[in-house]
Amino acid sequence: MTFAALIQGCGGSGSDGSTEASASATGTTATTTPATVSNAAQWKPVASDTWQWQLRGTINTSYAVAIYDIDLFDVDASAIAALKRAGHKVVCYFSAGSSEDWRPDYATFRAADMGNALSGWTGEKWLDVRSSNVRAVMSNRLDLAVSKGCDGVEPDNVDGYVNSTGFPLTAQDQIDFNTFIAQQAHVRNLAVALKNDVDQIAALEHSFDFAVNEQCHEKSECGDYFMFTSDNKPVLNAEYASQYHDPAAQAALCQASRNANLRTLVLAAGLDDSYRFSCD
Repeated sequence: MTFAALIQGCGGSGSDGSTEASASATGTTATTTPATVSNAAQWKPVASDTWQWQLRGTINTSYAVAIYDIDLFDVDASAIAALKRAGHKVVCYFSAGSSEDWRPDYATFRAADMGNALSGWTGEKWLDVRSSNVRAVMSNRLDLAVSKGCDGVEPDNVDGYVNSTGFPLTAQDQIDFNTFIAQQAHVRNLAVALKNDVDQIAALEHSFDFAVNEQCHEKSECGDYFMFTSDNKPVLNAEYASQYHDPAAQAALCQASRNANLRTLVLAAGLDDSYRFSCD
């Protein structure tokens, strides 16, 4: 689960443009075809790319970074275009594994798609990632990312199988869904991030262009991202612990980050730009 869910109310690939996704929960098969495909070549981020992550409030556009990671729904196309004119690549965040009752497409989820509430996150429920309808909703969100001009996407909550979702999700169910998301992003020429899901990096790294991680330093999980960095794919890491506001702790954090070739930020948990320290 991500701290990014806090933002309520604010701010391979197939060559033919379609992917068939089995929905084991229902025994049905859904075929999704992107309504809009970008004419631009797919962006390929590299391990040295720096970043800013802000999902709440008016976007602070002053950072000299390669990548801005912002909310898909809450930032309009003109703001994305302005970031791109300024030389930034834009990654658009959305939750792929949970419903959020404040999103404009919430009504397109079916009751059977939604399971247990995410503990501590009002209005948010885990999704049955085996559902063909859930996959159709996510495909529409990827179309929205193309229409708004996003260069890449950050699909969140893609580790339901290790959480209490209310569904009997297996590790393979999660791999199938995450691979589906990556394939559908790629047929739309969108770069795609693997968000957390550290235990499945070995199975999924080849399908994803970069990683977004929360708290791998605090949780001692950063070493698992070697598969990404060894392929020159960036690992964009955020830490929230107040201990990293101390200059000595920041120096040690940044040394560890450099040793692992990660791009590490210390941010406010609300992802609202109220606190930011960068190791880069």
